[in-house]
Amino acid sequence: MNHQTLDRPTLPAVRAAEIVREFGPFPDTTAVHGVTHDGRQVWAATDARLVAFDGRSGKTLRTIERPCDAGTAFDGTHLWQIAEARIDKIDPASGEVLASIPAPGHGADSGLTWAEGSLWVGQYRDRKIHRIDPETGALLRTIESNRFVTGVTWVDGQLWHGTWEGDESELRRIDADSGAVLERLAMPAGTGVSGLEFDGADLFYCGGGGSGKVRAVRRPGMPAEDH
Repeated sequence: MNHQTLDRPTLPAVRAAEIVREFGPFPDTTAVHGVTHDGRQVWAATDARLVAFDGRSGKTLRTIERPCDAGTAFDGTHLWQIAEARIDKIDPASGEVLASIPAPGHGADSGLTWAEGSLWVGQYRDRKIHRIDPETGALLRTIESNRFVTGVTWVDGQLWHGTWEGDESELRRIDADSGAVLERLAMPAGTGVSGLEFDGADLFYCGGGGSGKVRAVRRPGMPAEDH
């Protein structure tokens, strides 16, 4: 295992996150945990079901009844969902669980994303991001943060994660080798970030925890458009 630590004492100046859309709360849900994007629609993990919705209209397109209390990912074919101490591999067409692997935090896991043939798992209170083997769950690498880690996502080779401590939440771009913080986007006070996923174009989708909402945040440097 390659274990890497954060030792940069100073942080870059924080900028305000630009929220361009809000979705939800969704019917019969009390919270949003993980979020992912499959290239066509957004998926939100809402305790007992995955909800797929249109990222423009917000219209619910379908649901899958599966336990989903933390991060969600899409590998190009399958959904991956944290359910307590395991991660389920799900066929999005049928909703069937095809395989399961142990979650590295044994139930204390947060965000989840797919990149470079691996799953990347946030560890909330441990302030870590783990890279794991999707076939076995074996730990391949660990990056440390200096804040609680919620959602995780990759953006054109850049690693981003959500933070949420008390009344403050941020989106942070970090150095994937050292864990050093490179960029910070602050959410409005009282607006938490649980799950996090990039849509492959210009938006981050952020799970809103107990608000039951998903918020779309513009990627820095992207031109303003009508979403």
